[in-house]
Amino acid sequence: MTNSGSGAQYYWCVRHHRVEDDSDSCPAKYTLGPYGSAQEAERALEQVRERNDKWDEEDARWSGGEK
Repeated sequence: MTNSGSGAQYYWCVRHHRVEDDSDSCPAKYTLGPYGSAQEAERALEQVRERNDKWDEEDARWSGGEK
């Protein structure tokens, strides 16, 4: 799947562990996105982990602790 400029949106389905597009996506409670390409959607869980790690580090700095 590639984004050919058609404006399609892609989602990572946490229920099925796959990329889904506008035509076959699960309900929003099971998806992450939208993303502009299937490749971006495939990285959704990695992005979540990276953001969570960053936020944990920021929280630790804010509270005076360490991660």
